[in-house]
Amino acid sequence: MTGTVPLDAVGSGVRISLQDSRGGTLICRATAPQERRLHHGIRRRVFVEEQGVFAASDLDSYDARDDVIHAIAIYNGIAAGTVRLFPIDRDTGLWQGDRLAVLPQFRVHGLGGPLVRFAVAVAAAAGGRQMLAHVQLANVRFFERLGWRRSAAVETYVGRQHQPMTIALPPASGDDVVRLEPSPHTRTGAIGSPASYVSR
Repeated sequence: MTGTVPLDAVGSGVRISLQDSRGGTLICRATAPQERRLHHGIRRRVFVEEQGVFAASDLDSYDARDDVIHAIAIYNGIAAGTVRLFPIDRDTGLWQGDRLAVLPQFRVHGLGGPLVRFAVAVAAAAGGRQMLAHVQLANVRFFERLGWRRSAAVETYVGRQHQPMTIALPPASGDDVVRLEPSPHTRTGAIGSPASYVSR
């Protein structure tokens, strides 16, 4: 499920804005409450309809928590991808990222990297020190190129093998703008090859 989201409905949260060499524009940001259906719709299309990871719905108890951030990637005004993040332990600064999903027709634009970097930047800005993720095996190299490392043995989750991974979060700078460096492994012309930024 996709839908058009007004680009001025940004709110006051952290966001990434990028432009690719073809003139495409990407914004990664937290969803407003009225946009949550777009976030959930993308997850349903990828995890239920396309991959069959979940039988009917991927929604769980985390989705109802007030401290969970449901983020969305908007490419040229269309909701195209998601990531979800939340604190596991605020005392130790441990966060988790999950439900990274990009609609099939947008995968050629390289939206996954900016979504992962957005999640890392948001958790760091909130005082996080470390982030965890359980990554499908086909995506482990992608996460490693973004600075993540394997943290435990492969586990089975919803009947599929996942690699636990972790990344240390940079200390929050206190600046209004947190600079994100583009990955040197990003395809030429894909989102992320120009300089990117997060503002709060």
